[in-house]
Amino acid sequence: MAAQGPGRRLLPPPLLLLLLGLAALALLPPVAAQPPPVAAQPPPVALRAGHAASSLPAAAAAPRTRYLLYDVNPPEGFNLRRDVYIRIASLLKTLLKSDNWVLVLPPWGRLYHWQSPDIPQVRIPWSEFFDLPSLNRNIPVIEYEQFLAESGGPFIEQIYVLQGYAEGWKEGTWEEKIDERPCIDQLMYSKDKHEYYRGWFWGYEETRGLNVSCLSVQGSASIVAPVLLKNTSAQSVMLDRAENLLHDHYGGKDYWNTRRSMVFAKHLRVVGDEFRNKYLQSTDEADRTHYKEDWTQMKVKMGTALGGPYLGVHLRRKDFIWGHREDVPSLQGAVKKIRSLLEMHKLEKVFVATDAVEEEIELLKKLLPEMVRFEPSWEELELYKDGGLAVIDQWICAHARYFIGTSVSTFSFRIHEEREILGFDPKTTYNRFCGEREKNCEQPTHWKIVY
Repeated sequence: MAAQGPGRRLLPPPLLLLLLGLAALALLPPVAAQPPPVAAQPPPVALRAGHAASSLPAAAAAPRTRYLLYDVNPPEGFNLRRDVYIRIASLLKTLLKSDNWVLVLPPWGRLYHWQSPDIPQVRIPWSEFFDLPSLNRNIPVIEYEQFLAESGGPFIEQIYVLQGYAEGWKEGTWEEKIDERPCIDQLMYSKDKHEYYRGWFWGYEETRGLNVSCLSVQGSASIVAPVLLKNTSAQSVMLDRAENLLHDHYGGKDYWNTRRSMVFAKHLRVVGDEFRNKYLQSTDEADRTHYKEDWTQMKVKMGTALGGPYLGVHLRRKDFIWGHREDVPSLQGAVKKIRSLLEMHKLEKVFVATDAVEEEIELLKKLLPEMVRFEPSWEELELYKDGGLAVIDQWICAHARYFIGTSVSTFSFRIHEEREILGFDPKTTYNRFCGEREKNCEQPTHWKIVY
C-alpha cells in the first residue's frame, strides 16, 4: 500500500461509491423546472398609490378603493361650492361605514366671478386654496390628478346627473326620495365615436365617462348612499349637479367638523397676516386670535377673540345691485353706515372687500379716504388667482374687531363661519347692510359652532 500523506486517509469503498453516485445525479438534467418562491415572483399588477394593499396576494381580501367625484352647476360661485363640499363630505362619511371610499376633489376653474383677464384659471387643484392635510383629518380626499394616476386613466365609470322631480312636490307633503328617471334637461354630455361620454370635466378634455344616467332626488346628501352601495359596482362614480342635495344636518357637529377642516392654504393665510400687520396694526397676539394648525385641537370659547383695530366690510355689488335691489344699499348709504360703525367702535381704519367696478371703487375712495383694500400686483394676481384673493379678503375680514357684510351673500356667510371658529362675540359678526328702501332689515342668523 502506498504511503499516505500526513492528515489524509483513503475513503472506504462503500462511501466512495455513494459520493460518485451523487455526483452523477448532479450532472443529469432536471425533470421539470420548479416555480420560484412567491417572494421572487413579480406582483400581479403594478403597485399604485391607493391600491398597494389590494394588489398584494396576502391582502387579497382587502376592500378596493372606490372613488366619489362630483361637480356643481357651472354658474355657481366659489363660496357656494364650498358649501356643497360640506354636503358631499357627509355623504362620504355615510359611505365609509359600508365601503372603502375616497373623495376626489373637483378642480377649480371657469367661475363667473373670476374675471381677471389673461390669467389661466382652470384645472386649479384644491391645494392652491385649502390645506389638504386638514381636509384629510375629516375625510379621505385626493386631488383629481392623483385620481388619474391611481385609477389607471381618465375614465369615470358611472355619472349620475342629479335633478329634481318633473312633477315637483306638493306643499306640505315633503318626503325624502330618490329614483332613476329620464333626464329632464338636455344632458351636458355627448357621445364620441367610441361611445364614450365627453363633457366639461373641470377642463380635462381627455376625461371620458362610460355611463350616464339621471337621478331625481329630493332630500339630504346621504339619500344617495344606497344607490352608490347597491345599484352600481362602478369603482369611480360622479355626481353631477351636486348642489341639488341638501345638508344632512345643517349647523350640527358633523357640519362644523367639515367646515373647520376647510383650513385655508398656509401661503394665503401668511399673505393675509402680513397685510394685517403692515397696514392694519393687527397681530394674533394683540387680537387674541391664536390659530392652531391642527383644527381638531382648536376649541375656542365664544367671545375670547378681540380682533384687530379695524372695521371689516364686505360690500357685494355687480349682479347683487340688480338681483337684490331692496336689501343692497347705495354706495352713499353704505358709507354712511360705515362711518357710524367706526365712530361707535372707536376705530379709524376700515378694510373693504368688494367686487365693485373701477368707477365705484374711485367713488368709494373719495367718500371713504380711510378705506384699506388688498390690491395685488400683477405677479400676485397671477400667483394667487381670483380664488386666492377671495380667501385673503375673507381672512382679513375674519380678523376685524367688527364685521358687516351683504345680505344673503355666501361670501359673507363664509366670513361668519370663520369668525365663529376664531371665537368672536356673535354681536361683532352677524351684521349686514340694509337697503335704503328696506322696511324690515332682518340681521343674519347666528349659527353657533358645535364641537
